[in-house]
This record gives sequence, structure tokens and C-alpha cells, in this order.
Amino acid sequence: MSGVSYSPATPSASSPIHRLALAVVTEPERAPGAFMSAPSGAREEAMRFLLQTGADAGVKLIATRPEGDGERLLGQAWPFPSPFQVTVRTVALSEGLDRVEARARRSLERMGLPRGDVLLISNAADLAGAEGRALWDRARSLKDRGLFRRIGFCATIEDGPALLARRLEADVVQVPCSLLDQRAAQDGVLEAIADTGASVHLSSVFAGGLLFAGGDDLPAELASYAQALSRTRRRLAEQRCDPMQAALGYALALPGVDKVVASVASAAELRAILAAAHAPCPNLDWAALALEAPAAFTADARARISSAA
Repeated sequence: MSGVSYSPATPSASSPIHRLALAVVTEPERAPGAFMSAPSGAREEAMRFLLQTGADAGVKLIATRPEGDGERLLGQAWPFPSPFQVTVRTVALSEGLDRVEARARRSLERMGLPRGDVLLISNAADLAGAEGRALWDRARSLKDRGLFRRIGFCATIEDGPALLARRLEADVVQVPCSLLDQRAAQDGVLEAIADTGASVHLSSVFAGGLLFAGGDDLPAELASYAQALSRTRRRLAEQRCDPMQAALGYALALPGVDKVVASVASAAELRAILAAAHAPCPNLDWAALALEAPAAFTADARARISSAA
């Protein structure tokens, strides 16, 4: 972060940090030094340091996933007392309704928590299928029993998330939206979700690392976008705006958004995110920075980019 530094302080009520949620990444391609290649004790210490950095800054929400070792590491590294709430994501419906419910409970157990803030159905398409109502009823029963305060789902704009949120009376909807792919904002999807009364959580705010990837780092299927990405980075440089500042500045400025979920793999990366969140870019023409045909950026392609997602 050129020219931007961060020192922890008690955030004000209007601080952007209150709207940040952290998704701690422990996969080896994203966190080689911090987690997976380190001995077990070092991995836990790295997680502890990351969480303490977040707690000191005023971050309140940790977004988790059932895959990998992240939940267990979190459970061994919470600061005491912990200021954090958690969102938990379900496993796929293809594993069966009983497994979905049992694994959501197990997620809390792995993290050593009596309850979670939000349970998110991982794929909105599962809710539109034949077992969709039964799946939602399982989530609702976990809420009714006090294991989760709120329930919701993860969706893409193609899933019709506002209609689904209204039909199900969802508490939370998580959708991807970024500086490079602004469709959810430009098409009124975020506003429509908020109008249902659901809280809006943004994911993929770093566009899977695309904003940070040089031309040589792009998967072959995205090579045709190298020139457009270079042009966006050049426009930001002309405004003396770091790509991370721009990504967070865009997401945090969107009206009606309750939480912006930022992926983070180390305490050092978190400090860069915190600094960027506290240093908004000058007035930018956000629409001019978006890429054309962003739907071409498949999740598989984004996942192969190793920079911050």
C-alpha cells in the first residue's frame, strides 16, 4: 500500500470497519506462509495473530465455510473474550438434508461456539429445486432452536435473489459484486434485496484477485481481458489510487449494503485491507472502471488466480 498505513484505534460508529466481514482463507495456494505449509502450532499462532489484528481494528464478523481446516483453526484461535460473530455456510444439498443440518451444527462445534449469527444456504439454486422448501425448513428449525440468529442464502444475480428473499422471508442474502463486475448494483439487484428487509452481504469484492493479477497471471480463458484490466489499473494509478483501495472504496460506498466480505490470508494482508478501507479513493467514475461482459469470469477461472480474492 503506497503511502497508506494503518494503526488500530477504536472505530467510530460511522467507520467502514464496522461494515467489513473477514473470510479467512487457509488454502495452500492463497496462504502458503501463514497456514498450510507451517507446522500446526505455527498455523494456529498465525490465525490467532490475524484474529487479534481484526479484533483490535473493530471487525465484528467472520465468514466461514465448511471446507478445509478453517473452522477448526478458528476454534483454537479466538481471542478471549471474542468480539466476533460468525456466518456459517452449508454443505451442498447433494449430500442430503440430514447431512446439511448435521454439518451446520458441526461447524459451530468445530469453532467452539454455542451459536452463530447467520446460517447461509451455500447455493440459492438448491432452494429453487424440488427439495428447496425442505432445505429452507431445516435452516429455519436451526434458527428456531436458537443455534443461529438469522438465516439466508448465497446467490448470483442469475438466481433472482430478491424474489427468492421475498418468498422465503430471508434474513440475509449474500451476492457477488465488485468494481469489475458491478451488475448487482447497476441492475438494481442490491436495492431490490434490501427492499425485502433482508441484510445484503457482498462477496467477491476483489473479483477473485483479477484486479491484482498481471497479464502473465491470468488463466488462458481470461487472457483476452488482460488489456481491459491493464486499462483499469492505469486509470487508478493516474488517480493515485491503489487497486485494493478502489475495490473496497467501491463496495463500501454502495447504498443498502450491510457487510462487505473480504478474503484475507494473513495478518499482513488484513493490515493492508484495513488501511485501504480507511483511505477512500478520490472521486472516481466507478462505471468506467467496470469490465464489459463480466459474466465471462467464471468461478473456476477466478479460483486459479493466486492473488488476494
